[in-house]
Amino acid sequence: MIQYILNNKLKVICIHILIGYLGTLPLFPKFYGLICLIIPLVVIVSSNNRNEEAFLFASYMAGGEIFLRMIKGVFLYETGKYGVMLFLVLGIIFGPFKQRFSVHYLFYILLLLLGIVFTQVPEGESLRTNIVFNLSGPVVLGICAMYFYYRPISKQKLLDALFFMLLPLFSMITYMYFRTPDLKEILFGGAAMSETSGGFGPNQVATAVGLGILIIAVFLLLKEKLTGYIYLDAFFLIYFIYRGLLTFSRGGIFTAAIALILFAFFFILYKKMSFQVIFKYVLILGFFLIAIWVYTSNITGGMLDNRYTGKNAAGIQKKDISTGRGDLIAFQFNNFFENPLGIGVGNGKYERMKSNETITAASHNEVGRLVEEHGFIGFVLLLLLLIVPLINFFKANNFQKGFIIAFYMMWFLTINHSAMRVALPGFIYALSLIRITDIENDLIDEE
Repeated sequence: MIQYILNNKLKVICIHILIGYLGTLPLFPKFYGLICLIIPLVVIVSSNNRNEEAFLFASYMAGGEIFLRMIKGVFLYETGKYGVMLFLVLGIIFGPFKQRFSVHYLFYILLLLLGIVFTQVPEGESLRTNIVFNLSGPVVLGICAMYFYYRPISKQKLLDALFFMLLPLFSMITYMYFRTPDLKEILFGGAAMSETSGGFGPNQVATAVGLGILIIAVFLLLKEKLTGYIYLDAFFLIYFIYRGLLTFSRGGIFTAAIALILFAFFFILYKKMSFQVIFKYVLILGFFLIAIWVYTSNITGGMLDNRYTGKNAAGIQKKDISTGRGDLIAFQFNNFFENPLGIGVGNGKYERMKSNETITAASHNEVGRLVEEHGFIGFVLLLLLLIVPLINFFKANNFQKGFIIAFYMMWFLTINHSAMRVALPGFIYALSLIRITDIENDLIDEE
Protein backbone atom coordinates (compact mmCIF):
# COMPACT_ATOMS: atom_id res chain seq x y z
CA MET A 1 0.00 0.00 0.00
CA ILE A 2 2.71 2.48 1.00
CA GLN A 3 4.79 1.61 -2.04
CA TYR A 4 1.75 2.13 -4.28
CA ILE A 5 1.27 5.62 -2.79
CA LEU A 6 4.93 6.52 -3.35
CA ASN A 7 4.92 5.14 -6.90
CA ASN A 8 1.73 7.00 -7.88
CA LYS A 9 2.20 10.40 -6.28
CA LEU A 10 0.20 12.45 -8.76
CA LYS A 11 -2.74 10.05 -8.57
CA VAL A 12 -2.69 10.13 -4.76
CA ILE A 13 -2.50 13.94 -4.78
CA CYS A 14 -5.59 14.02 -7.01
CA ILE A 15 -7.37 11.68 -4.57
CA HIS A 16 -6.57 14.07 -1.71
CA ILE A 17 -7.83 17.03 -3.71
CA LEU A 18 -11.07 15.06 -4.08
CA ILE A 19 -11.05 14.38 -0.33
CA GLY A 20 -10.91 18.14 0.21
CA TYR A 21 -14.15 18.52 -1.74
CA LEU A 22 -15.79 15.55 -0.01
CA GLY A 23 -14.96 17.20 3.31
CA THR A 24 -17.65 19.78 2.55
CA LEU A 25 -20.32 17.05 2.49
CA PRO A 26 -22.08 15.50 5.51
CA LEU A 27 -21.02 12.08 6.92
CA PHE A 28 -17.75 11.86 4.97
CA PRO A 29 -15.60 13.76 7.53
CA LYS A 30 -16.18 11.21 10.33
CA PHE A 31 -15.57 8.34 7.92
CA TYR A 32 -12.29 9.91 6.78
CA GLY A 33 -11.23 10.56 10.38
CA LEU A 34 -11.86 6.91 11.24
CA ILE A 35 -9.87 5.71 8.22
CA CYS A 36 -6.96 7.96 9.24
CA LEU A 37 -6.73 6.01 12.51
CA ILE A 38 -7.62 2.44 11.52
CA ILE A 39 -5.41 1.98 8.42
CA PRO A 40 -2.19 3.21 10.13
CA LEU A 41 -2.79 0.99 13.17
CA VAL A 42 -3.29 -2.10 11.00
CA VAL A 43 -0.29 -1.37 8.76
CA ILE A 44 2.13 -0.52 11.61
CA VAL A 45 1.27 -3.62 13.64
CA SER A 46 1.18 -6.03 10.67
CA SER A 47 4.45 -4.72 9.22
CA ASN A 48 6.24 -4.53 12.58
CA ASN A 49 7.35 -1.06 11.48
CA ARG A 50 10.03 -2.60 9.28
CA ASN A 51 10.07 0.34 6.86
CA GLU A 52 9.28 3.21 9.24
CA GLU A 53 5.54 2.95 8.64
CA ALA A 54 5.00 4.64 12.01
CA PHE A 55 7.06 7.63 10.83
CA LEU A 56 5.09 7.91 7.60
CA PHE A 57 1.64 7.72 9.18
CA ALA A 58 2.58 9.99 12.07
CA SER A 59 3.72 12.50 9.43
CA TYR A 60 0.38 12.17 7.67
CA MET A 61 -1.54 12.73 10.90
CA ALA A 62 0.63 15.68 11.94
CA GLY A 63 0.06 17.31 8.56
CA GLY A 64 -3.66 16.53 8.52
CA GLU A 65 -4.72 17.32 12.08
CA ILE A 66 -5.84 20.88 11.30
CA PHE A 67 -7.79 19.70 8.25
CA LEU A 68 -9.51 17.03 10.36
CA ARG A 69 -10.53 19.69 12.87
CA MET A 70 -11.73 21.99 10.08
CA ILE A 71 -14.11 19.40 8.66
CA LYS A 72 -15.06 18.08 12.13
CA GLY A 73 -13.69 14.66 11.26
CA VAL A 74 -12.34 14.00 14.76
CA PHE A 75 -14.19 12.13 17.49
CA LEU A 76 -12.12 13.87 20.18
CA TYR A 77 -10.70 17.34 19.62
CA GLU A 78 -7.18 16.10 20.43
CA THR A 79 -7.45 13.02 18.18
CA GLY A 80 -4.60 14.24 15.98
CA LYS A 81 -2.19 14.46 18.90
CA TYR A 82 -3.28 11.09 20.27
CA GLY A 83 -2.88 9.56 16.83
CA VAL A 84 0.68 10.82 16.36
CA MET A 85 1.72 9.56 19.80
CA LEU A 86 0.00 6.20 19.35
CA PHE A 87 1.59 5.52 15.96
CA LEU A 88 5.10 6.31 17.20
CA VAL A 89 4.70 4.33 20.45
CA LEU A 90 3.53 1.33 18.41
CA GLY A 91 6.51 1.87 16.11
CA ILE A 92 8.85 1.64 19.10
CA ILE A 93 7.10 -1.44 20.53
CA PHE A 94 6.76 -3.45 17.32
CA GLY A 95 9.71 -2.09 15.35
CA PRO A 96 12.92 -4.06 14.79
CA PHE A 97 15.07 -0.97 15.33
CA LYS A 98 16.87 -0.88 18.67
CA GLN A 99 15.64 2.41 20.06
CA ARG A 100 18.33 4.75 21.34
CA PHE A 101 17.10 5.73 24.78
CA SER A 102 16.81 9.45 25.42
CA VAL A 103 16.84 10.26 29.13
CA HIS A 104 16.59 13.99 28.27
CA TYR A 105 13.06 13.73 26.94
CA LEU A 106 11.86 11.22 29.53
CA PHE A 107 12.78 13.76 32.22
CA TYR A 108 11.22 16.49 30.07
CA ILE A 109 7.84 14.72 30.16
CA LEU A 110 8.07 13.92 33.89
CA LEU A 111 9.02 17.50 34.80
CA LEU A 112 6.18 18.84 32.64
CA LEU A 113 3.70 16.85 34.69
CA LEU A 114 5.01 18.42 37.91
CA GLY A 115 3.29 21.66 36.90
CA ILE A 116 -0.07 20.00 37.51
CA VAL A 117 0.58 20.16 41.28
CA PHE A 118 0.09 23.94 41.29
CA THR A 119 -2.95 23.95 38.98
CA GLN A 120 -6.09 25.54 40.39
CA VAL A 121 -9.05 26.39 38.19
CA PRO A 122 -12.07 28.55 39.07
CA GLU A 123 -15.31 26.88 40.04
CA GLY A 124 -17.17 25.61 37.01
CA GLU A 125 -14.01 25.11 34.94
CA SER A 126 -12.76 21.63 34.02
CA LEU A 127 -9.39 20.71 35.53
CA ARG A 128 -8.90 17.84 33.08
CA THR A 129 -9.69 19.98 30.03
CA ASN A 130 -7.37 22.70 31.27
CA ILE A 131 -4.47 20.30 31.71
CA VAL A 132 -5.01 18.45 28.43
CA PHE A 133 -5.35 21.70 26.47
CA ASN A 134 -2.03 23.03 27.75
CA LEU A 135 0.08 19.88 28.13
CA SER A 136 -0.99 17.60 25.27
CA GLY A 137 1.14 19.52 22.74
CA PRO A 138 4.31 19.53 24.85
CA VAL A 139 3.83 15.83 25.70
CA VAL A 140 3.51 15.05 21.97
CA LEU A 141 6.88 16.76 21.51
CA GLY A 142 8.39 14.54 24.23
CA ILE A 143 7.06 11.29 22.73
CA CYS A 144 8.13 12.29 19.21
CA ALA A 145 11.59 13.30 20.47
CA MET A 146 12.03 9.92 22.18
CA TYR A 147 11.24 8.18 18.87
CA PHE A 148 13.49 10.34 16.66
CA TYR A 149 16.39 11.03 19.04
CA TYR A 150 19.49 10.41 16.89
CA ARG A 151 17.46 7.94 14.85
CA PRO A 152 19.10 7.07 11.51
CA ILE A 153 16.66 8.03 8.75
CA SER A 154 17.60 7.75 5.10
CA LYS A 155 17.28 10.80 2.86
CA GLN A 156 14.63 9.02 0.77
CA LYS A 157 12.59 7.98 3.81
CA LEU A 158 12.61 11.56 5.06
CA LEU A 159 11.35 12.82 1.69
CA ASP A 160 8.69 10.09 1.68
CA ALA A 161 7.54 11.25 5.12
CA LEU A 162 7.41 14.88 3.96
CA PHE A 163 5.27 13.76 1.01
CA PHE A 164 2.90 11.97 3.41
CA MET A 165 2.76 15.14 5.52
CA LEU A 166 1.90 17.19 2.42
CA LEU A 167 -0.99 15.00 1.20
CA PRO A 168 -3.67 16.17 3.68
CA LEU A 169 -2.55 19.76 3.07
CA PHE A 170 -3.74 19.37 -0.52
CA SER A 171 -7.10 18.36 0.92
CA MET A 172 -7.05 21.37 3.22
CA ILE A 173 -6.43 24.00 0.55
CA THR A 174 -9.11 22.38 -1.63
CA TYR A 175 -11.56 22.56 1.27
CA MET A 176 -10.59 26.21 1.82
CA TYR A 177 -11.38 26.93 -1.84
CA PHE A 178 -14.89 25.51 -1.58
CA ARG A 179 -15.55 27.10 1.82
CA THR A 180 -14.35 30.58 0.85
CA PRO A 181 -17.09 32.99 -0.28
CA ASP A 182 -16.71 35.04 -3.44
CA LEU A 183 -13.64 37.19 -2.72
CA LYS A 184 -15.47 40.24 -4.07
CA GLU A 185 -18.01 39.88 -1.26
CA ILE A 186 -15.42 39.72 1.52
CA LEU A 187 -14.60 42.91 3.39
CA PHE A 188 -10.86 42.67 3.93
CA GLY A 189 -9.45 44.56 6.91
CA GLY A 190 -6.32 44.69 9.00
CA ALA A 191 -6.76 41.38 10.84
CA ALA A 192 -6.50 37.66 10.11
CA MET A 193 -9.41 36.32 8.04
CA SER A 194 -11.40 33.23 9.03
CA GLU A 195 -13.53 33.74 5.87
CA THR A 196 -10.53 32.85 3.69
CA SER A 197 -9.29 30.12 6.06
CA GLY A 198 -12.13 27.67 5.59
CA GLY A 199 -13.98 29.10 8.59
CA PHE A 200 -11.23 27.88 10.91
CA GLY A 201 -8.58 29.72 12.94
CA PRO A 202 -6.39 31.54 10.40
CA ASN A 203 -3.33 31.32 12.65
CA GLN A 204 -3.28 27.52 12.60
CA VAL A 205 -4.36 27.31 8.96
CA ALA A 206 -1.54 29.65 7.87
CA THR A 207 0.92 27.50 9.85
CA ALA A 208 -0.21 24.39 7.95
CA VAL A 209 -0.16 26.20 4.60
CA GLY A 210 3.32 27.50 5.43
CA LEU A 211 4.43 23.92 6.04
CA GLY A 212 3.08 22.99 2.60
CA ILE A 213 5.04 25.86 1.04
CA LEU A 214 8.23 24.67 2.72
CA ILE A 215 7.81 21.03 1.67
CA ILE A 216 7.01 21.80 -1.98
CA ALA A 217 9.89 24.27 -2.20
CA VAL A 218 12.29 21.69 -0.71
CA PHE A 219 11.22 19.14 -3.32
CA LEU A 220 11.80 21.69 -6.08
CA LEU A 221 15.22 22.66 -4.72
CA LEU A 222 16.31 19.03 -4.47
CA LYS A 223 14.86 18.34 -7.95
CA GLU A 224 12.85 15.49 -6.46
CA LYS A 225 9.69 14.32 -8.15
CA LEU A 226 6.49 15.43 -6.47
CA THR A 227 3.93 15.18 -9.26
CA GLY A 228 6.41 14.20 -11.97
CA TYR A 229 5.98 17.55 -13.72
CA ILE A 230 8.07 20.50 -12.57
CA TYR A 231 5.58 23.08 -13.88
CA LEU A 232 2.75 21.42 -11.96
CA ASP A 233 4.91 21.40 -8.81
CA ALA A 234 5.60 25.12 -9.35
CA PHE A 235 1.87 25.78 -9.83
CA PHE A 236 1.06 24.06 -6.51
CA LEU A 237 3.75 26.13 -4.78
CA ILE A 238 2.28 29.34 -6.20
CA TYR A 239 -1.23 28.35 -5.15
CA PHE A 240 -0.13 27.48 -1.61
CA ILE A 241 1.56 30.89 -1.29
CA TYR A 242 -1.58 32.58 -2.62
CA ARG A 243 -3.86 30.77 -0.16
CA GLY A 244 -1.45 31.50 2.68
CA LEU A 245 -1.42 35.22 1.92
CA LEU A 246 -5.23 35.28 1.74
CA THR A 247 -5.51 34.12 5.37
CA PHE A 248 -3.97 37.47 6.42
CA SER A 249 -2.18 35.53 9.18
CA ARG A 250 1.46 36.52 8.98
CA GLY A 251 3.09 34.11 11.43
CA GLY A 252 2.82 30.92 9.38
CA ILE A 253 4.02 32.61 6.19
CA PHE A 254 6.99 34.35 7.81
CA THR A 255 7.92 31.09 9.54
CA ALA A 256 7.91 29.15 6.26
CA ALA A 257 9.93 31.86 4.52
CA ILE A 258 12.64 31.95 7.21
CA ALA A 259 12.88 28.15 7.40
CA LEU A 260 13.14 27.94 3.60
CA ILE A 261 15.85 30.63 3.39
CA LEU A 262 17.93 28.78 5.99
CA PHE A 263 17.46 25.44 4.21
CA ALA A 264 18.42 26.99 0.87
CA PHE A 265 21.54 28.59 2.38
CA PHE A 266 22.96 25.29 3.62
CA PHE A 267 21.83 23.45 0.48
CA ILE A 268 23.75 25.98 -1.63
CA LEU A 269 26.84 25.41 0.53
CA TYR A 270 26.42 21.66 0.14
CA LYS A 271 26.03 21.80 -3.63
CA LYS A 272 28.74 24.48 -4.00
CA MET A 273 26.59 26.40 -6.46
CA SER A 274 28.14 29.16 -8.52
CA PHE A 275 27.04 32.79 -8.11
CA GLN A 276 25.51 32.77 -11.60
CA VAL A 277 23.24 29.84 -10.76
CA ILE A 278 22.18 31.41 -7.45
CA PHE A 279 21.47 34.74 -9.15
CA LYS A 280 19.33 33.03 -11.79
CA TYR A 281 17.21 31.24 -9.17
CA VAL A 282 16.82 34.39 -7.05
CA LEU A 283 15.73 36.37 -10.12
CA ILE A 284 13.09 33.78 -11.11
CA LEU A 285 11.84 33.42 -7.55
CA GLY A 286 11.69 37.18 -7.05
CA PHE A 287 9.64 37.63 -10.21
CA PHE A 288 7.05 35.06 -9.19
CA LEU A 289 6.83 36.31 -5.58
CA ILE A 290 6.24 39.89 -6.73
CA ALA A 291 3.62 38.70 -9.22
CA ILE A 292 1.78 36.66 -6.56
CA TRP A 293 1.91 39.56 -4.10
CA VAL A 294 0.60 42.14 -6.60
CA TYR A 295 -2.19 39.82 -7.73
CA THR A 296 -3.28 39.00 -4.16
CA SER A 297 -2.99 42.63 -3.05
CA ASN A 298 -5.25 43.75 -5.89
CA ILE A 299 -7.85 41.15 -4.93
CA THR A 300 -7.84 42.40 -1.33
CA GLY A 301 -8.05 46.06 -2.33
CA GLY A 302 -4.53 46.75 -1.06
CA MET A 303 -5.35 45.50 2.42
CA LEU A 304 -2.66 42.81 2.14
CA ASP A 305 -0.06 45.58 2.03
CA ASN A 306 -1.57 47.16 5.15
CA ARG A 307 -1.61 43.84 6.99
CA TYR A 308 2.05 43.05 6.36
CA THR A 309 3.22 46.61 7.10
CA GLY A 310 1.35 46.72 10.43
CA LYS A 311 -1.39 49.15 9.36
CA ASN A 312 -5.11 49.01 10.05
CA ALA A 313 -7.88 49.04 7.43
CA ALA A 314 -7.65 52.85 7.22
CA GLY A 315 -3.94 52.66 6.45
CA ILE A 316 -2.89 54.06 9.84
CA GLN A 317 0.19 52.51 11.42
CA LYS A 318 -0.71 50.36 14.42
CA LYS A 319 1.09 51.07 17.69
CA ASP A 320 1.51 47.33 18.34
CA ILE A 321 2.05 45.14 15.27
CA SER A 322 2.19 42.04 17.51
CA THR A 323 -1.57 42.38 18.23
CA GLY A 324 -0.95 42.38 21.99
CA ARG A 325 1.47 39.44 22.07
CA GLY A 326 4.33 41.65 23.29
CA ASP A 327 2.35 42.82 26.31
CA LEU A 328 1.24 39.27 26.97
CA ILE A 329 4.73 37.78 27.11
CA ALA A 330 5.88 40.70 29.33
CA PHE A 331 3.03 39.83 31.73
CA GLN A 332 4.06 36.16 31.64
CA PHE A 333 7.70 36.87 32.48
CA ASN A 334 6.60 39.21 35.26
CA ASN A 335 4.55 36.33 36.69
CA PHE A 336 7.64 34.12 36.42
CA PHE A 337 9.76 36.55 38.46
CA GLU A 338 7.04 36.83 41.10
CA ASN A 339 6.38 33.06 41.19
CA PRO A 340 9.67 31.27 40.36
CA LEU A 341 8.09 27.88 41.10
CA GLY A 342 5.34 28.55 38.55
CA ILE A 343 1.64 29.31 38.86
CA GLY A 344 0.39 25.92 37.62
CA VAL A 345 -0.64 24.49 34.27
CA GLY A 346 -3.31 26.59 32.56
CA ASN A 347 -3.50 29.19 35.33
CA GLY A 348 -2.04 31.97 33.18
CA LYS A 349 -5.40 32.71 31.58
CA TYR A 350 -7.09 33.09 34.96
CA GLU A 351 -4.27 35.28 36.31
CA ARG A 352 -4.78 37.66 33.39
CA MET A 353 -8.52 37.72 34.04
CA LYS A 354 -7.86 38.73 37.66
CA SER A 355 -5.49 41.48 36.54
CA ASN A 356 -7.99 42.86 33.99
CA GLU A 357 -5.54 42.32 31.14
CA THR A 358 -6.82 43.07 27.62
CA ILE A 359 -5.86 39.57 26.43
CA THR A 360 -7.43 36.90 28.63
CA ALA A 361 -7.37 34.02 26.18
CA ALA A 362 -4.90 31.14 26.45
CA SER A 363 -1.33 32.08 25.55
CA HIS A 364 -0.21 31.89 21.92
CA ASN A 365 3.41 31.77 23.05
CA GLU A 366 4.70 28.45 24.39
CA VAL A 367 7.95 30.02 25.63
CA GLY A 368 6.03 32.45 27.84
CA ARG A 369 3.61 29.74 28.97
CA LEU A 370 6.44 27.40 29.99
CA VAL A 371 8.24 29.90 32.21
CA GLU A 372 5.03 31.42 33.63
CA GLU A 373 3.19 28.21 34.48
CA HIS A 374 6.14 25.87 35.20
CA GLY A 375 8.52 28.42 36.72
CA PHE A 376 12.21 27.59 36.98
CA ILE A 377 11.56 24.01 35.84
CA GLY A 378 9.95 25.43 32.71
CA PHE A 379 13.03 27.58 32.10
CA VAL A 380 15.26 24.49 32.37
CA LEU A 381 12.98 22.57 30.00
CA LEU A 382 13.15 25.42 27.51
CA LEU A 383 16.96 25.35 27.60
CA LEU A 384 16.91 21.59 27.02
CA LEU A 385 14.62 21.97 24.01
CA LEU A 386 16.81 24.69 22.54
CA ILE A 387 20.21 23.07 23.09
CA VAL A 388 19.81 19.37 22.12
CA PRO A 389 18.94 19.96 18.42
CA LEU A 390 21.81 22.46 18.15
CA ILE A 391 24.25 19.74 19.25
CA ASN A 392 22.89 17.56 16.43
CA PHE A 393 23.17 20.53 14.04
CA PHE A 394 26.86 21.17 14.71
CA LYS A 395 27.71 17.48 14.22
CA ALA A 396 26.02 17.33 10.80
CA ASN A 397 27.22 18.10 7.28
CA ASN A 398 25.70 20.98 5.29
CA PHE A 399 22.97 18.85 3.70
CA GLN A 400 21.79 17.62 7.09
CA LYS A 401 22.19 21.09 8.59
CA GLY A 402 19.74 22.46 6.04
CA PHE A 403 16.98 20.10 7.19
CA ILE A 404 17.83 20.33 10.89
CA ILE A 405 17.81 24.14 11.02
CA ALA A 406 14.65 24.35 8.88
CA PHE A 407 12.78 21.99 11.23
CA TYR A 408 14.22 23.70 14.30
CA MET A 409 13.21 27.22 13.18
CA MET A 410 9.80 25.99 12.00
CA TRP A 411 9.18 24.71 15.54
CA PHE A 412 10.58 27.69 17.43
CA LEU A 413 8.85 30.38 15.38
CA THR A 414 5.55 28.47 15.36
CA ILE A 415 5.41 28.07 19.14
CA ASN A 416 6.05 31.80 19.49
CA HIS A 417 2.93 32.81 17.55
CA SER A 418 0.69 29.75 17.71
CA ALA A 419 1.80 27.87 20.85
CA MET A 420 1.37 24.06 20.63
CA ARG A 421 -2.34 23.74 19.95
CA VAL A 422 -1.69 20.92 17.48
CA ALA A 423 0.81 18.07 17.13
CA LEU A 424 2.66 19.68 14.23
CA PRO A 425 5.20 21.88 16.10
CA GLY A 426 6.25 19.08 18.45
CA PHE A 427 6.55 16.61 15.57
CA ILE A 428 8.58 19.04 13.47
CA TYR A 429 10.86 19.71 16.44
CA ALA A 430 11.57 16.00 16.80
CA LEU A 431 12.68 15.82 13.16
CA SER A 432 15.55 18.16 14.04
CA LEU A 433 16.97 15.30 16.14
CA ILE A 434 17.34 12.71 13.36
CA ARG A 435 20.54 11.57 11.66
CA ILE A 436 20.08 11.59 7.89
CA THR A 437 21.87 8.68 6.24
CA ASP A 438 22.59 7.58 2.65
CA ILE A 439 23.34 11.08 1.42
CA GLU A 440 24.70 10.73 -2.09
CA ASN A 441 28.04 12.33 -2.75
CA ASP A 442 26.63 14.34 -5.64
CA LEU A 443 28.44 17.62 -5.29
CA ILE A 444 27.82 18.86 -8.82
CA ASP A 445 29.29 22.15 -9.88
CA GLU A 446 26.16 23.38 -11.63
CA GLU A 447 26.53 25.73 -14.51
